[in-house]
Parts: sequence; C-alpha cells; structure tokens
Amino acid sequence: MGVLAIDFGGTRTRTAWYNADLEQQARDETPSLVNQPAESVIRRIIETARRVVPSGAVIEAIGISAPGPLDSRTGIIRHAKTLPGWRNVPLASIISEALGAPAWMENDANLAALAEYHLGAGRGCDPAVYLTLSTGMGGGAVVGGRLFTGWSGLAIEPGHMRFTLADGSVRRLEELASGTAIGQRARERLAQASASSSLRDVPEITGQAVGQAALNGDPLALEVVREAGFWLGLGMVNLLHLLSPQVIIVGGSASLLGDLLFDPARTTIEAHVLDPAFIPPALIRPAALGDDVCLVGAAAFALQTL
Repeated sequence: MGVLAIDFGGTRTRTAWYNADLEQQARDETPSLVNQPAESVIRRIIETARRVVPSGAVIEAIGISAPGPLDSRTGIIRHAKTLPGWRNVPLASIISEALGAPAWMENDANLAALAEYHLGAGRGCDPAVYLTLSTGMGGGAVVGGRLFTGWSGLAIEPGHMRFTLADGSVRRLEELASGTAIGQRARERLAQASASSSLRDVPEITGQAVGQAALNGDPLALEVVREAGFWLGLGMVNLLHLLSPQVIIVGGSASLLGDLLFDPARTTIEAHVLDPAFIPPALIRPAALGDDVCLVGAAAFALQTL
C-alpha cells in the first residue's frame, strides 16, 4: 500500500510517498508562490505530488495538510491569512480527481499535533498542544488521545487570539509572535531608531534574517525576538488556563530560535499564570519531527481515514 502526503503551506509545498508503516520512500518540495492565482498554485502542488509517486504505483489514499480555517469534512479551504484570494476552494476534490485517489484534508497544525503526539515530542503527554511559528501561527490540540476540533471542526486557532496593545489597537497573536511578525517588527525598529545593527546590511529583512542576527548576538534582533517571546508566553498562558496541557510543542521555522524565544516565553508564563500548578515539568518542547511533521501527520491521517 502506498500513501501520498501533501503539506501545502504559505511558503513551501512538500510532498512525500509513504508505505503502510509510515516509512518515507520519496520526498520533494517547491515554493508555494501563493501570490499567484490559485489555479497556478494548485497545478504546482499536483506536479510536485506526481514526482514522488513511484513508477507504476497505485495511490491508495492522499492526505493533505493545509492552512485553515478549512472544512475537513468537505475538503474545502474556506480562507486563510497566508493564502491571498483563496475563498471556498475545494482543494481535496481537485487533487483527488487529478491523481485518481481518495483525498482527505485537515488543518496543518492539527496534523502536526497528531504526528508529534503519536511519534514525536508529545508522546505520553495528554493533553498535548502543538504550535507552529512560521509564515503565520497555527495550532492543534490532542485531548484524551483524540484530536480536538470543537463543535465547528475548526479548532484550535491560537494564532488568532486577540491582544490589546498600549496604543489601543487589537492584534492577533500571529501578528506579534510569528516569523513574519518578527521580520515586520525588525523593519519597524530599524525605521524608527538609529541604533547600529547588522540587519541594516541585509537586503531583505525576513524573520529568518532577524533570527540569524539574533543568534549572532545582534542587540536589536535580540530585542525583537525577546518581544515576540513575551507575546508567545502570553498566548501560552491563555492555553494553560483553557486546556491545562501537559506539553506545548513548538515547531515551524521560528522555533529554531530555541531558548532565545522560549526563555522570555517561560518568564512571561511564570509572571502571569493563575497558579504555578498549571505549569507541568518541561512544558515547552521543540518539535521532534522537523520539517516533515505535517507530511507524517497527513500520511497517518490518510491511513487512519482509509
């Protein structure tokens, strides 16, 4: 039996071929280029998927990881902040028809939560919450050994928790602590201040560039990362009060900052949590399955559903 897994994100699209034991047999990836028309983006997804299917192999099932909000029951992406212009796109049925196999789609962070709970950093922990910090911020929760998606099937969306800033504006958590937010905040700081920074010599100030500068000890970059860590910590406080998870697993490109981001988050949690009893040992853990976490989750989800 062969299963095709597709991880469609706002920045990159990854595809892989798995056997029934969830062993990866082939893998490919390509830029998502989501600013292009949806038809072009979907055509690229299908082309990348075809490249990993062995010659003569029969696709038994397709698992698709995609940004939300989406309707997993119908395979429709309702809309997503990271997908400009996408509204009610039936991605699962389009891919199913193109590749000739049943396809099931679920929110990317939900699938990552399942993968990490069963095979990664969340093994043995219940409830387990997964956060992905990258272009945007998503999340998934496993409660009682089952994926928690709420009455609507749309939960959880931690990146859309709202916070009121000192200037009175209301901002989403992903606008304050995602990789995109880190890049945006650094650009704002550089425009406002005359402080020296290695970032002034960088052609494009992205979250990745800021992260590298912070790892190299750049003071401005470190301050930006610490600020993101503060907001991340406040978001985690809300998750602790709502779900009391045994672990919060953090994945995505911004998570590579490690303790530069996690230490200010931990400090914030300790300062704002209702009771220290909410904080389990080793609460914050880096994801263990790396860039392929959503691929593993998509393959497992397809096998389970099949």
